[in-house]
Amino acid sequence: MAAGTAAALAFLSQESRTRAGGVGGPRVPAPVAIDSFFFGCELSGHTRSFTFKVEEEDDAEHVLALTMLCLTEGAKDECNVVEVVARNHDHQEIAVPVANLKLSCQPMLSLDDFQLQPPVTFRLKSGSGPVRITGRHQIVTMSNDISEEEIEEEEEDSEEEEAELCPILPAKKQRGRP
Repeated sequence: MAAGTAAALAFLSQESRTRAGGVGGPRVPAPVAIDSFFFGCELSGHTRSFTFKVEEEDDAEHVLALTMLCLTEGAKDECNVVEVVARNHDHQEIAVPVANLKLSCQPMLSLDDFQLQPPVTFRLKSGSGPVRITGRHQIVTMSNDISEEEIEEEEEDSEEEEAELCPILPAKKQRGRP
């Protein structure tokens, strides 16, 4: 990987860590951990493409959620066409243009969490950029740390909580009130 390309990818900081699963509600077979990291890369005349990929051995599910494409300082007033190369539902590689940015009429484009499964390649098909692509890299992992006994205990606890609730009795009518 070239030094410029390595510098273009920016996992700036861990955005959040959320754990789901618990007593009540729909049963989740195991706790789910979701890690979310900032993502950013820049395409220009020097770096015309960038590929985002993850390790194949990783059991986690990775999602790249794009938020914005924008022209940055030094961009010329020319058409900058950015295309995404990814896989479709038949696992065939397809290339789709996602943005046509021009400094004088559309210098940025919001993609509202446009989600892609890695590997994904971004290409600057025309123009000289620089075009900045930003988003989030989300990693979803299933944890198998909970034993069957713990799951049964949680179910018993929720059943006991339901049994402890007193039934609702009808209100008594008061007679002889003037």
